[in-house]
Amino acid sequence: MQVRRAFDVLPYQLENTPKSDCLAAKVNGTWEKMSTQQVYDAAQLVSLGLVKLGLKKDDKVAIISMNRPEWMLADYGISQIGAVSVPMYPSITVEDYKYIFTDAGVKAIFVSDIKLYEKVTEAIADLHIPATHIFTFDKIEGARHFSELVEMGKQGDPATLQPLKDAVQPDDLLTLIYTSGTTGQPKGVMLSHDNILSNCRNSQRFVPVNKDDMALSFLPLCHIFERMVTYLYMINGVSIYYAESMDVIADNLREVKPSIFTTVPRLLEKVFDKIVAKGHELTGIKKSLFFWALNLGLKYDTQKDQGVFYNAQLALANKLIFNKWREALGGNLKWIVSGGGALQPRLARVFWAAGIRVMEGYGLTETSPVIAVGGFEPENNMIGTVGPIIDNTEVKIAPDGEILTKSASVMKGYYNKPELTAKEFDEEGWFHTGDIGELVNGRFLKITDRKKEMFKTSGGKYIAPQVIEGKLKESPLVEQCMVVGDGQKFPSVLIIPAFDQLRGWCKRNGLDCTGPNDALIKNEKIVSMYEDLVKKYNQGFAQWEQVKKVALLPQQWTVETGEMTPTMKVKRKVIFQNNTDLIDSLYHTDSRR
Repeated sequence: MQVRRAFDVLPYQLENTPKSDCLAAKVNGTWEKMSTQQVYDAAQLVSLGLVKLGLKKDDKVAIISMNRPEWMLADYGISQIGAVSVPMYPSITVEDYKYIFTDAGVKAIFVSDIKLYEKVTEAIADLHIPATHIFTFDKIEGARHFSELVEMGKQGDPATLQPLKDAVQPDDLLTLIYTSGTTGQPKGVMLSHDNILSNCRNSQRFVPVNKDDMALSFLPLCHIFERMVTYLYMINGVSIYYAESMDVIADNLREVKPSIFTTVPRLLEKVFDKIVAKGHELTGIKKSLFFWALNLGLKYDTQKDQGVFYNAQLALANKLIFNKWREALGGNLKWIVSGGGALQPRLARVFWAAGIRVMEGYGLTETSPVIAVGGFEPENNMIGTVGPIIDNTEVKIAPDGEILTKSASVMKGYYNKPELTAKEFDEEGWFHTGDIGELVNGRFLKITDRKKEMFKTSGGKYIAPQVIEGKLKESPLVEQCMVVGDGQKFPSVLIIPAFDQLRGWCKRNGLDCTGPNDALIKNEKIVSMYEDLVKKYNQGFAQWEQVKKVALLPQQWTVETGEMTPTMKVKRKVIFQNNTDLIDSLYHTDSRR
């Protein structure tokens, strides 16, 4: 059979690669597995239950939950009757929920736990969504449990489901994904079955997974990256295990022993920083060997054979040092696919050197999402780029450097926003990504900045803040940073230190590290160290791009404070507003804070 609609992946897997562990999650300390047949049967009952509830084709149903098998059962159940899923981040505000419920016209809601259930019931207080149309994955007193919907499905007639499936066409709307954006209200990106499935097909040869592979899933399923990869896994018979939480992901890696997982760069940065911190704790020959291996890894290049001597040293480093890295990540890891932000080249080099192939990809929610991805073969992976353009996808670079694209994966448009949709496409049908980039060697796409985030100094010079920020974040001592200076004589930077790493630095340099964050950032030696660090990284930039002033901040920017999007992008306008006086002081006085 062919996979033409998203829900076709279930019968396809049943026919070609039936699994005993199609989906798995840890419940009360034990990994509970669902076979392909069990997932398929449960999805049918969810569909019949939704029909019994009165839902029909094109109705919108929200899913608000961390990753778990029920998320996918809800997804398949919704799509099989031609309804449209509206996945939402658990971390967004009640006001955001209310806006999306209203804009999408949501008729029913799946929600995981009591905390989210309380947020949702608050959000629907003034809306026309009955509480009886909310189903919870955890058992919550006074709420309708997911099992109730399944029981309703058992009362339905299975024969009525096939005509509903048959009525769903590949070009029909599958999902509405609301992108938070760094400014303004969320926009509902309309993606069809074929938008996402074409992206699976066109990415296939770059991510050559098969029925013998296991994946650990922890990036939110409400994000298009993990959602598309999940369908790709299912089509290829990959077993999917859902991580318990980010707090115990190291334990889950050792238990599941996956061959692949997808991630955002920040997680790899944290893994790397922890490994290096442990290296600093070593003494004598062990410490020397650790940093010898690390420095070898930092010189790794997928595009260049560095000769017999280097290769022999690297083979030894893998036996002595890097094998321990692989064991910490489960021991079977072959690939990591990184997306959602720029990956520091040093991380890619070290992981490749350690025998773990990091494949950096690029795309947007609007492109379902992948436009380019580095391959697992060294010749198709250039570190510092996001790889070759995937199959059946066109890309061109506009005169101003913006990346434009055309493919079957480009969205149908923004829901209820035809004028905004029209702005994203030119008269030739090219979708404008808003990202600036270039093609290296005619085939490897390199992202250099966000078009909308570039700014001019008072001298008329353009500054690309993301490039500078990416360089600064190569330091393990920098947790977050944001370059400012629009309309000013020079750029400055706000830095939030990586306080765990900073305290380690203080110990190694004989400084008191017991005080609160506020006290540390006022310590003259620490301030001076960060100023020196910025000067070091300035060396790779033109004179007008170099950061002249540094301000340290005591607390991380988070989704909860409104300074980060759910996909962990900085909301520059909000951060600027929250730190106006501090930024002004960088330009109008010599004081430091």
